[in-house]
Amino acid sequence: MRTLDDQLPPKLARLVDLFAAAPKHVKVQALVDYSDRLPPPPPEMIGSAELQRVHECQTPFFVAVEPTTDGTVHLVFDVPRESPTIRGYAGILAEGLDGAAPSEILAIPDDFYLRMGLDEVLTPLRLRGMGAVLGAIKHQVRERT
Repeated sequence: MRTLDDQLPPKLARLVDLFAAAPKHVKVQALVDYSDRLPPPPPEMIGSAELQRVHECQTPFFVAVEPTTDGTVHLVFDVPRESPTIRGYAGILAEGLDGAAPSEILAIPDDFYLRMGLDEVLTPLRLRGMGAVLGAIKHQVRERT
């Protein structure tokens, strides 16, 4: 039987395991830390059609999947600093999925973030937004690769 870690790219699996093992207060602080680490989008992408809005998110959340020459993908996010939890989730995805193969991203279970224990610290509305973000990434992977 395959485990969740078998279904995730290695970098993302490591982050999921770290969050799953952390107490609640550490999870919140870790989301804030990942929020601070999220790089800004390149200036030429801000406001462009490449960055697509995830309308299901309460927060104005934009994502772009860029195919690379080596057959992997690079993710670009534009999320306001005023929304540290969803921005932190973007930071986790940026770190955990950057350089992943399209097939690895498409194989990720849609609710993988629940294994992280984020349901202990976030509202159901935020969690639905997280699911929508992954769905938008998968949609772009299918379109652009």
